[in-house]
Amino acid sequence: MFGTSQAASKDAEGSTEDPEDAERNETNGTRWESSGWATHGKLAWCVSGVFLSLTTYGLLQERIMTLPYGKQHDMFTSSLFVVLCNRAFSAATAMVALWSKGEGLTASAPLKHYASISVSNVVSTYCQYEALKYVSFPLQTIFKSAKMAPVMIWSTLLLHRHYTLQEYASAGTVTLGCAVFLLTGNVKSVIKEVHATDGGMFYGLGLLVLFLVADGYTSTYQERLFKRYRMSIHNQILHITTFSSAISLLVLAVTDQLTETAKFVFQHPSCMLGIITISITATIGQMFISYTIQNFGSLLFATVMTTRQCVSLFLSCIFFSHPLSGWQWVGAICVFSALYFQSFTRNASKR
Repeated sequence: MFGTSQAASKDAEGSTEDPEDAERNETNGTRWESSGWATHGKLAWCVSGVFLSLTTYGLLQERIMTLPYGKQHDMFTSSLFVVLCNRAFSAATAMVALWSKGEGLTASAPLKHYASISVSNVVSTYCQYEALKYVSFPLQTIFKSAKMAPVMIWSTLLLHRHYTLQEYASAGTVTLGCAVFLLTGNVKSVIKEVHATDGGMFYGLGLLVLFLVADGYTSTYQERLFKRYRMSIHNQILHITTFSSAISLLVLAVTDQLTETAKFVFQHPSCMLGIITISITATIGQMFISYTIQNFGSLLFATVMTTRQCVSLFLSCIFFSHPLSGWQWVGAICVFSALYFQSFTRNASKR
């Protein structure tokens, strides 16, 4: 999914809210508490939209990258092709949104900034998909929840932001929970050829670490652009995803993956359907994310996203047969408890 905005929720996937609007949206987000059943219905609609779109996105992601297609049990291998389709669809959607609002398509910042974000965005998303060939989806979900630490590091370096001891403690608790989850049970991919090799698992862990580094850079640089230049969310999305699409297409062409991948999806149309559905659900999820933050604030949204990650992990264990040890459940509870604690304490400090 496209980027993350630290200003909006600091650990929520797909959100790109202008930091200048964050405080106003946070204030708007408190109005629902006293506005009656109609607004509670709107909240249920937002939560359902986020859950359905992003949970579908996660399950399809695992199905495409880890399960075979056809009688010959062919495996889909081109993670970058999924990135290309996702970014191209996001760019088209952003262009339509700008056109419908009467906004121009001209870049609001020098193109080199969009290019820099696009490179890290492609790298992080590629690593996210590619890692599923080597490690389990539950481990990927836990690691994605640990992006708090790299975001704090990048924010310190690029934005000169300072954090409290409590925030460092929360990041440390999440990291500890990830370590417990990693070291106390099976975290290998369900792909049989990889399942038996420890080397593949360590490669997958390396991809997840690279994902965290690149994703942290992406979200922090996005916030930096919002602060330095006056731009709308859709304007930023359009130019970053256009660059990301071009980079993905270029690499696919240079590495001779484009022809082979096109042949694969032609032979297995259900795979192409899944990739298209991933692109659609990611975009719909982005819309629900923006709408939820705008109407109910970043605290409630962060809580919804943390809960959604818990549900995705649980459903993956059911549908794709990922047995978790008792200590792995302890590690997962440790991670999600720290995220909930961070969300509620952040809201309390604002009051």
